[in-house]
Formats: sequence, C-alpha cells, structure tokens
Amino acid sequence: MDRKPAVAGKFYPQKAAELQNEIERLFSTATPGKGKKVRALIAPHAGYIFSGEVAASAFAQIDSGTKYKRVFVIGSSHTAGFKGASIYCEGDFLMPYGKEIVDTKLGRELTEDYPSLFTSNPSPHINEHSLEVQLPFVNYLLKSGYTIVPIIIGTDDPTICREIAKVLKPFFIEENLFVISTDFSHYPGYKDANETDSITKSAILTNNPSILLKALKENYQKRIKGLSTSLCGASAVLVLMNITEGNPKIKYGAIDYKNSGDNSYYGDKERVVGYWAITVCEEPLQRSSLEASAAGFEISADEKESLLRIAKESIDVTVLKRGKNRIRVKDTSGVLSATCGVFVTLHKKGRLRGCIGRIESNIPLYKAVEEVAALTAYYDSRFPPVGPDELKDLEIEISVLSPPVKIRDISQIKPGVHGIIIRRDNRSGVFLPQVATETGWSLEEYLGHCSRDKAGIGWDGWKSADIYIFTATIIF
Repeated sequence: MDRKPAVAGKFYPQKAAELQNEIERLFSTATPGKGKKVRALIAPHAGYIFSGEVAASAFAQIDSGTKYKRVFVIGSSHTAGFKGASIYCEGDFLMPYGKEIVDTKLGRELTEDYPSLFTSNPSPHINEHSLEVQLPFVNYLLKSGYTIVPIIIGTDDPTICREIAKVLKPFFIEENLFVISTDFSHYPGYKDANETDSITKSAILTNNPSILLKALKENYQKRIKGLSTSLCGASAVLVLMNITEGNPKIKYGAIDYKNSGDNSYYGDKERVVGYWAITVCEEPLQRSSLEASAAGFEISADEKESLLRIAKESIDVTVLKRGKNRIRVKDTSGVLSATCGVFVTLHKKGRLRGCIGRIESNIPLYKAVEEVAALTAYYDSRFPPVGPDELKDLEIEISVLSPPVKIRDISQIKPGVHGIIIRRDNRSGVFLPQVATETGWSLEEYLGHCSRDKAGIGWDGWKSADIYIFTATIIF
C-alpha cells in the first residue's frame, strides 16, 4: 500500500513542474554549503512559503554529487500519541514527481527485531506532514539511487528516545543521511520567538541531550505568552543527539534562522513559528596554525578583557532577562575570531557555581563565549539557575582549549597541564587541566574520577576507553 501525499497543494505545490520551480527558487536563496561531510540535518517542516528557505539552507550544505544509500527521515507525530515509533513498511511514498522508494525490508526487520520500540502500523504516517515536506529537497539533491526509511516517533519520553537511538546508531554511518524534521517555537510573539529559539538552538549545538531537555523545561517554565512548545520535534532531535553524543568527529552547526513573522506577505508578528537549519558534520574543521597549536593560545591582555566582558554581559542579559543582541564587540580579529573549544566556569565565594563548555566549536570564539556563558549561568544541571542577587558575587573563569589529541599511553598526560576527555560507547567525561591542580589528585585519581564521576563508566572504565588530551589558556 503506497502512501499518498497528504499536504501536496497545501504545504508545497501539487504539480510536479511547479514544485520543481519552487525548489529551485528556494535553493537559489539558500545559505551556501561549506564543503563539510554532512551526516545529518535538522530542517523545518512548515509550508514552503514560511520555512522553505530555511529548509533549503539545511539541504544546501550537502555537496552536489554526494551519494547516500539510505535517508532516514525522522519526525515527531502531530496527529497521534503512542509508545515508541512507527516505521512505514507498507509500500513507497507517492509524490508529485513520482515515487520515493522505501526500504521496506529494513523497516520490517527493525519492527520484528524490536517490537517494544517500533511498530509497522502505517496509520501515524497517513496524515503526517513532517516527513513528506522534506522529500522534495532530498529528491532534488540526490536524484536517485537511494531509499528512504520513514520514522514517526509517537512519544516524548526521553528514555524511549534513548532506546530508539541505540537501535539506530549502527546505521549512523557515512553511507546514510539522517534528516530530522522539526520546527522550533510555536505561537509566541516575534521577539520572544527569536530569544527562545536561540536558547534552544544553543542547547542543541552542545550535542548533550540533558542540556536540551533542561533548556526546553526552562523555556516552558518562563510562561512566555502564546508559547505552546519550543521544539515540536523534540523527540526526533533527542534521538539524533543520543546517537551523536560523545562522538569526537561530530560537529553541530547552526546555518540559518527565520520565523513565520519574517514573511513579508503573510507574516504575523504577534503569533509566530520559528525555524532553524542545523547540520551535523563529520569533516574536521579547518584551523589556522594558531588554532592547531598544541601549546594553546597566545591571548593579549585586551583580548582577555574582551572575552571576560562578553561572558559577564551574556550572563547579566540571561539572568536579568534583558533579551538578546545587546552585546557589541568592536574588534573580532585575532584570537576572538578563532574556532576552538571553550569552557566558562563560575565560582561564588570560592565555590563552584557552574561549568559548561564545548570541546570544539565551529563558531568564532567571542560568539562561543557568549553562548556558553549563558548556558553555564542557567543550564548546568548540577545547580539552580543563577539569580539576580548572585551576579555581584560571581567569579568568571574562561578556558580556551587547544584541539584534542588522542593518546596511546597515559604517560603522555601531564596533570595540571593537560585536560582529559574519556570516551567509551556513547558516554564521555571531561576534566579541564586546572582540576588536577585544584584537587591534588594523582594521575590515576585524575583518570578514575573522570571515568566514574563524569563519564559514568566506572573507576577503571578509562582502561577500555579512548583518551584525549588538550591544553587550556585560562582567563580570569
């Protein structure tokens, strides 16, 4: 039983020629790709008149001529709630331009092997639009030679999303593409949408599902007027992030943003829906010789002062809820423009008050500091959000990281000089270099605490894990 189009003529043109023209027009407006090895996309699924340009920007990151064997198209159900996920196995997807061939064999294998997680019941797919609207973009780029695996998730239970991710993780390989379908905020005002969507996007870029879950909860607790959800496909995004978490080769990147209020003809600024294009790439970032230096960074006094000011202003803006886009940076040259890892640590009267960061980044350092500082103040799950009365007592410490290097022998680690990353399966733990100095731990204690307390793989788990080292330039 082939699935018939549910929203052709509503969300996108019904006639093949008109659809082709519309897709070509959308790609002509898209943000150009940067030659990365794209493994997954997060793209919106509204009517093309509203979100089509952002969706095209997501797909435009794929190099022309790239071939994929399968495209896993994953969304969250808009029409039904059910445990686990539904994989369409009954036939192909009919589209205005022809058939999208479904890998029904793989779908049936997954539903038979994991009946507690996957169902072959086709009904959640019949009227669902979130997968269908992605397919014209896929077809335009890949033309032929691929099959699709359509998956609709019927639950927002993080535990089930994590279990689904475990099953799908073996398929997250170079020959396959994952397309995650989601819009962002629903129905706040224009300004609130921009602010909320920026927070949600930043949480996704951390590649940490726990941080995303906390951000979504905090968004909801703010009781923003009109906001019904800040990520309608949250379960689909969580599946992807549980697949990629802890993978040192994977980099999330924000590509393009708009909301429905940006439409000059139909845009309603009072009640909008937000759209982000985000890519997940494997290709290593291009670094300058400065960024690749294992010895860390030479940062001038003026640059240190600028980074500390950016971090403080970002924290103040976040805690005092003054809105976004208030931080101005006059000079973004030199180290401030480097793409590198960074952590922001907060202390209050000598006691740790929060620490969040990125081991690697694909945005300029000054922007990374702004985003990470806000996350540290509000989204470190070990602490409650920083309150306005605490701002005067905070001490800010910024750690600018060198690129991580995998080691073969722990004798290469110099406690107090090297930070460590311990990774095994989909778990990881990080200690900054200063941790060993502050605690006075021996090398084995340094590894054991990171392995047990941060990665959650036991005191001796590091012995069967991958270990990476990096240096940090500390600013305070």
